[in-house]
Amino acid sequence: MKTRLFPTLVLTAVIALLTGFAGELRAEDHEGHFRHVVCFKFKDGTPKAEIEEIEKAFGALQDKIDTIIDYEWGTTENIEPLNDGFTHCFLVTFENKKGLETYLPHPDHQAFVALLKPKLDKVFVFDYTVR
Repeated sequence: MKTRLFPTLVLTAVIALLTGFAGELRAEDHEGHFRHVVCFKFKDGTPKAEIEEIEKAFGALQDKIDTIIDYEWGTTENIEPLNDGFTHCFLVTFENKKGLETYLPHPDHQAFVALLKPKLDKVFVFDYTVR
């Protein structure tokens, strides 16, 4: 079965339900914010301790990069088998697109990417402005 990409609103709702923040993700409260959705599928055999290290390192970026205004994450609890092997979803919120443009080349983000890459099988990234 081919993986389907959900429309932005459905994807946001799914992330909200998985992470328990459905009440906080109302578009009218965050209009204009810029969301950076990142999903990971780790290489087979990646030790749990290394995955936990990545989870912690991703979370630590919020304290290191001041353009991040909100951060949340969760692991799949899919009832439907449509996650295509992705196990982790991270939602990073910025005031606007410029925040992401500052975040991507930031040295702390680049160090995180260097830690992550050897363990990563696939990544899915979806960026959007909240409407």
